[in-house]
Amino acid sequence: MATNVYFNNFPKNTTSEQLLVEDLVIESLKMYGMDVWYLPRSSRDQVDYLFGDDSLKQYVSAYPIEMYLENVISMGGEGDFISKFGLEIREEITLLVARRRFASTISQIRPNEGDLIFSSLFGTFYEVMFVEHENNQAMYHTLGKGNSYLYAIKLKQYVFSSEFINTGIAEIDNTVRNLYPRTKLTLTGVSGNFVNDEIVYQGVDVDSATARAYVYDYIPNTELQIYFVNGTFTTGNITGSTSGATATTTVVSDTILMDDAFEDIIDNNRIQEEAFDIIDWSESNPFGSP
Repeated sequence: MATNVYFNNFPKNTTSEQLLVEDLVIESLKMYGMDVWYLPRSSRDQVDYLFGDDSLKQYVSAYPIEMYLENVISMGGEGDFISKFGLEIREEITLLVARRRFASTISQIRPNEGDLIFSSLFGTFYEVMFVEHENNQAMYHTLGKGNSYLYAIKLKQYVFSSEFINTGIAEIDNTVRNLYPRTKLTLTGVSGNFVNDEIVYQGVDVDSATARAYVYDYIPNTELQIYFVNGTFTTGNITGSTSGATATTTVVSDTILMDDAFEDIIDNNRIQEEAFDIIDWSESNPFGSP
């Protein structure tokens, strides 16, 4: 053997020195990091692994954990630019999390692409785009450890598309509650009082219901606003799964406007309004005689 056996910098087994460094890393993240919620993705349908498509992904659990914001000066990524699809904002952030803390807190081996992180500090969601497990800035091979002590998680601001997010954490659920498209049901023959965020359904029970949704708001004896609709509500009886309230729907309307504050990149209406001030659309042929 060419190397000195008394100074083995790359031991096969974990040494006490490596554990000490890892403890110090975890302690430093607790001192200088910030608390976030980690939301693992789960699927409600079959995942297309060829194209990486999960059309019915959902987030039903959240785990609090500390992470360190690596790019403290500004956002990374490609920034803001105009593409053929319009204005795109591709700003990214990088969060560092201790491997051991992640494994003991979240019930999965590593952070997965497609998972979400909710930051109370920024009040928004970020989607995991890439997980760097050999980050040079994260103390690569320190004291001969076979991999770094940290995961560097590359994230971008999450673009909400009516994914099911119901973690039981009010801070998280209330952030997305106003963003779902809502359907208005006009009620008659109401018995009892529906409760916000309970499941209402049409059918014998919830499991075999032809349509079900969550209650967004209930106006006593008059109107029910529902969101995350599964199936098609028709004129007929509905039941609240928690309250046991019943009613008959006579009008179904999908005209309730969504709150698009979640995505600060949605400028369609603003662009259209400003275009009307620039282009004279009254001209039938602006390049020649009418």
